Amino acid sequence: MKVLVTGGAGFIGSNLVDALVERGDQVVVLDNLTTGRKGNLDHAIANGAKLVVEDIRNEDQVASLLEVEKPEAVFHLAAQIDVRVSAAEPSFDAGVNVIGTINMLEAARRAGARRFVYASTGGAIYGDTDVVPTPEGTEIRSEAPYGQAKYAGEGYLSLWRRLHGLSTVSMRFGNVYGPRQDPLGEAGVIAIFCGKLQTGGEATVFGDGRQTRDYVFVDDVVRACMIAADADHDGAYNVGRGEEVSVLDLVEQLGMLGDELGLLNGRPFEPQFAPARAGEVQRSALDPTRSREELGFVAEVDLEDGLRRTLRSVIQKTRAA
Repeated sequence: MKVLVTGGAGFIGSNLVDALVERGDQVVVLDNLTTGRKGNLDHAIANGAKLVVEDIRNEDQVASLLEVEKPEAVFHLAAQIDVRVSAAEPSFDAGVNVIGTINMLEAARRAGARRFVYASTGGAIYGDTDVVPTPEGTEIRSEAPYGQAKYAGEGYLSLWRRLHGLSTVSMRFGNVYGPRQDPLGEAGVIAIFCGKLQTGGEATVFGDGRQTRDYVFVDDVVRACMIAADADHDGAYNVGRGEEVSVLDLVEQLGMLGDELGLLNGRPFEPQFAPARAGEVQRSALDPTRSREELGFVAEVDLEDGLRRTLRSVIQKTRAA
C-alpha cells in the first residue's frame, strides 16, 4: 500500500514510518524539518521511504505532491505541539493545526485517498473533567489553544467525510513517550527525566507532583494508527492505557530503573520541587473502551517496560554520540 505520513521525521511519525516500511508499504514522508529530524528516517530511507521537505501550510505544494504520489492512506501527524507556544501565539498554532489540516484533507480528497488518519490529543482536548478515565463523549473543555485547534481539526475531518465521502478517523493520543522523544509536549517530561538520569541531574517537579497523565508507549500508538488506517470507523478514538500516573510515580520508577542500569552510582534520584504552572490540568487519563470494542486496539506495553526501553535508548544514543 502507498501511504503518506506528515510529520514523519518527528518522534511519533518516524516510529510510524519505520513500522510501515517494515510492513512493506511504499512510504512518502512530508515534513518541514522544523522539529523533525532527517536522521530519524535514516533506516526508513535506506529501505525505500521518500522524504519531501515541505510545509503543510503551503496549500499549492501540498496539493501537487499528493496529486503526484496518490497515496491510498494519509497519516496526518504534522503539528505544532507545544501548549506554551499555542498560548503565546494562538494564531500561529491555528495556522499549523487548523489550516494545515484543512490543506491536507483537501489534498487527500482531490488525490483520491481512501483513508485519512488524524493525530489528535486526549488530555489537551478534554481539559479538567470530573470523569477520569475520560470517554470520548465527555464535554470538551480545552485549557489551551492547542487543544482547541486539535478539536477544530477533528470537526473538519467529520465535515470532509459528510461533504465529500472521505473516510476519516481521529486518534486522541494520551501522553506518548518512547525512543526519539523530544522534550516538547507534556509527555516530554519522561525524555527530560531520562536525560537528567544520564547526566547526573535532578528531576524538577512543578507543583506537588501529584498531577496525573495517561502515558502510552509509542509502539502502541503506532499500532493503533495502523489499525485505524485499515478500518473504516469514523469519529474520535482514545489511544491510552486508561491509567493515571503521577509525576512523582515517574520519578520513583525512573530512579529504580536508573539504579538497575547503573546510572546513579549510589546517589538518589529525587524530585526537586518548583512552583506550580498556571492552568495545568491536574488529572488526566483516557477511557480506552471504544478503541478496544470497535477497533480491537489495546495498549500492550506497561509503564515499567516502556520506561526501561526509553531509558536504554537514551543511553545507547549517548554512547553512540
